[in-house]
Amino acid sequence: MATTADFRNGLCIEYNNDLYTIVQFQHVKPGKGPAFVRTKLKNLKTGKVIDNTFNAGVKVNVARIERRPYQFLYKDDMGYNLMNMENYEQISLPEELMTAPLLMKDGQELDVIFHADTETPLYTELPPFVVLEVTYTEPGLKGDTASSSANKPATVETGAEIQVPLFVNTGDKIKIDTRTNSYSERVKE
Repeated sequence: MATTADFRNGLCIEYNNDLYTIVQFQHVKPGKGPAFVRTKLKNLKTGKVIDNTFNAGVKVNVARIERRPYQFLYKDDMGYNLMNMENYEQISLPEELMTAPLLMKDGQELDVIFHADTETPLYTELPPFVVLEVTYTEPGLKGDTASSSANKPATVETGAEIQVPLFVNTGDKIKIDTRTNSYSERVKE
């Protein structure tokens, strides 16, 4: 058990018979009336973010979650097959639990977050950035744009389509932010 004084970003709690993680919180002490905590909670099953207010000092159940390192092996009709990097056991997860599945290539390392009490996988987390090769993009022409923020679509080796600057060409390796599915920078060999 924990109270609202223990709230921090990333804390996983049980609320309304579901698991939520605290995305954002703010302790509020108005001039009149009791203190309260305003929060944004993300449902770990659906990904939906809700706003909720707790009275100060309210007790909540904290859910124990564990991060375990896994490696992506392949995808088949059963789902995404992953191997535990510590004991080499394999599991298959459905696409709903995968974060940014279009940015994963064979051998990609990722974390699987488990509910420690029930041993059920909740979601996966890729590293913040992945490096992928551009397999196709239209050539960018000099003088194509009046502004410096012009982008064009590019297909990377996993099949995902990312918006990239005009100077990126087929065969270039680019760094992609997995949290926003956006171009970060071109990687020099």
